[in-house]
Amino acid sequence: MAKKICMVVAYHPFLDARIFKKEAKSLQKKGYRVTMIVPKKNGHLFDIDGTPFKKQFRSKVFTHEGIKIVTYNAENSRRPLNKVLNDEQMWERQGFHNPLTQLAIQEDADIYHTHEYLSLFAGVGIKRLMKKKKGKDVKLIYDSHELTPDPLHPRNSEEKRKLLKQQLLVMLQDVDYVIAVSESIKAWYQSHMPGLPVEVIYNSPPLNKNQQPKSFHSDRLSVGYEGNIDDRKGSQNKIIHISEICAAKTDFQFKIIGGKQHGSSVVIPNHLRRTITLTGWVDYHTIPQHMQDVDIGWIDLSDVERSLNQDYSLPNKFFSYLNSGVPVVTNKCQEMERFIRQHKCGYVIDKTEPTPQDYADVFLYLHQHRNTLQEMSQNGRKAMEKIYSWEKMEKRLFNIYHWLSVN
Repeated sequence: MAKKICMVVAYHPFLDARIFKKEAKSLQKKGYRVTMIVPKKNGHLFDIDGTPFKKQFRSKVFTHEGIKIVTYNAENSRRPLNKVLNDEQMWERQGFHNPLTQLAIQEDADIYHTHEYLSLFAGVGIKRLMKKKKGKDVKLIYDSHELTPDPLHPRNSEEKRKLLKQQLLVMLQDVDYVIAVSESIKAWYQSHMPGLPVEVIYNSPPLNKNQQPKSFHSDRLSVGYEGNIDDRKGSQNKIIHISEICAAKTDFQFKIIGGKQHGSSVVIPNHLRRTITLTGWVDYHTIPQHMQDVDIGWIDLSDVERSLNQDYSLPNKFFSYLNSGVPVVTNKCQEMERFIRQHKCGYVIDKTEPTPQDYADVFLYLHQHRNTLQEMSQNGRKAMEKIYSWEKMEKRLFNIYHWLSVN
């Protein structure tokens, strides 16, 4: 009989690219029976941009693309899940009796795959209660999309970061495998728990099979940005200022694939309406089509000096650009810089906080050196083909599950 897998989700949208579209669908394709326990907010599931689904996905339990979806109200789980910060002796009595943990236990799965700090806490409860009440040993995966707590971020006080880390190390003793999203995050876990198995599965998309080699012969320069527009990444003000500088020098377009979260919108000044274009949020599988006319992909992470997560980041958009043969220009971040230097697939500005003028200068320079852009494009695409595409990451995922099944 095929092993049963349960994805345990505390706050990601259920159609999340990594969780649903890649990991869950890949495991289903491999023959595993996959269930996802996912949160509703205010009674609704929500899309990747935060938009609530009001006419779709209304049932508490349903099947979507062959994946069983079990929903719960996030509001009812928040308080007990936050008991993770209490003494461990209080966990079973006060923390584990939450809808996320209890619904996951009812699935009676063989492997539980968690995706956030709080869903890891739910997973610890699942593992302990399954053993105690059913005598069943289940496997627990922690898919660490980022480091929580971030050792540098000022959002939490030093005292709270210390407590969060202390509780994380306690929870990791119940974990059978950690999945990280970059080599730096993997190294962090290995330095704290050397005996814990850790594998890197990058946030890379399926290889775009229809990708044609890019030609950089046009007089127009097109810079693209994929993802959320907010204060930490994809600053709206920087996009406006970059566009003003570049448009004054050449035929220029700034293309935004994505935008603001639900309830907000990107405001484009009248004088840039023809310069800055918005696709809005698009279907995950159509992103390569929207990248066809993009020459350079932009990444700007604004909190690098105050966030180890950003310094260690290899975001989805990074691999989306390379998958479409789009060279990347970014600020100075340890993990992206290492990757770009290794594969010669982009340009790293030697500043953690470049100005719009800094970015514009690099864009215009590369526009004048199109042979360099061509080489970067080819190098990035080759790296995806040989090493980093989801098809390669999928094999790593299958190896983890096979190892857990036989050990």
